[in-house]
Amino acid sequence: MTRLLSLEDLDLATLRGVPVLVRVDFNVPMKEGRVVDDTRLAEALPTLRELVAAGARLLLCSHCGRPKGERNPKYSLRPAAERLAVLLGRPVRFAEDCIGEPAAAAAAALGDGDVALLENLRYHKGEEKNEPEFAAALAANAQAYVDDAFGSAHRAHASITGVLPHLPRKAAGRLLVREVEALARLLGEPERPFAALLGGAKIAGKIDTLENLLPRLDLLLVGGGMANTFLAAQGHDLKASLVEAERVELAGTILARAAERGIEVLLPTDLVVTDSFEAPTRWETVAPSAVPEGMLAVDVGPVTRAAFAAAVGRARTLFWNGPLGVFEKPPFDEGTRAVAAALAACPGFTVIGGGETVAAAHQAGVAERLGHVSTGGGASLEFLAGRELPGVAALAKG
Repeated sequence: MTRLLSLEDLDLATLRGVPVLVRVDFNVPMKEGRVVDDTRLAEALPTLRELVAAGARLLLCSHCGRPKGERNPKYSLRPAAERLAVLLGRPVRFAEDCIGEPAAAAAAALGDGDVALLENLRYHKGEEKNEPEFAAALAANAQAYVDDAFGSAHRAHASITGVLPHLPRKAAGRLLVREVEALARLLGEPERPFAALLGGAKIAGKIDTLENLLPRLDLLLVGGGMANTFLAAQGHDLKASLVEAERVELAGTILARAAERGIEVLLPTDLVVTDSFEAPTRWETVAPSAVPEGMLAVDVGPVTRAAFAAAVGRARTLFWNGPLGVFEKPPFDEGTRAVAAALAACPGFTVIGGGETVAAAHQAGVAERLGHVSTGGGASLEFLAGRELPGVAALAKG
């Protein structure tokens, strides 16, 4: 298992008065200049509090949204600085830029244990392009580096890997270490039965993860729009439902490989279908073989919910990514809610990843009762696909 340089390796006792560049993941949803979900801010608190207590001078940096290398007030991190100050219980300065004079002034004004948040990294094209000049400018005001942004660990961006030649004192924060350790448990010797529950709209983006996990699994549960493609591979006509026609053959291959390995596969045996995704006027529960003309599947039915919940209850290790229906539109959230409740009651080690899945767990009120809630959707899928994540590799010990 990959072991990361941690805060202990930085030697916290030597950080008093030292300016530390801390890469956080504050890519949070905002509305009308306010943070509407501060989960990612809260996840950063353990690392920030330890560094503050050590007397380090913190320069926090993050991206937010996709401003495409241009200044755009819509993606400003100022609201995140204001919300973080409340959560941290201390002032958080805000710098109007992450490099240049504004960043230098913010760094110079910091006292021991003070915190400043720099403006959105992606206001500069050099961040995503990992340009050496931008990385050098970003590192210029710091003497040490801490990365606590697992959600960006799969990106070789300037703030993730480019700054490291300039800041040899480096470590992973508590969140990054926790993420890697939790996900590594799924790839090592997981306690069995090991189950994967995959949902969401499409197979695309999850193929490599599924193929890497498949040899390790005892149980595979598939729901959401993704299940339609597997049902189509079994010969069902899903009518107006979302089906990835170009992935039907692949879905059939995955089912055949699972059967060869003796992996138990659960697909929906009943579906909630409706006449319209945007403005439904009627809906009913039908078998996959009996979807009426013009109707589309938007959730798993009650029989499937019960079967999935029972299977989840048997698992000793479980990974869930992707909702089982259109969970943001009641009543088509019932399948996702039922499975979320089953995960909360599962006695095994449960891990969930992906923005929609985490939102569904919070919506169902069960996030606090799960083994590990990953802050990185794409990063968690790539890690479980067996890929090397640049942000993790850069901080590996030895």
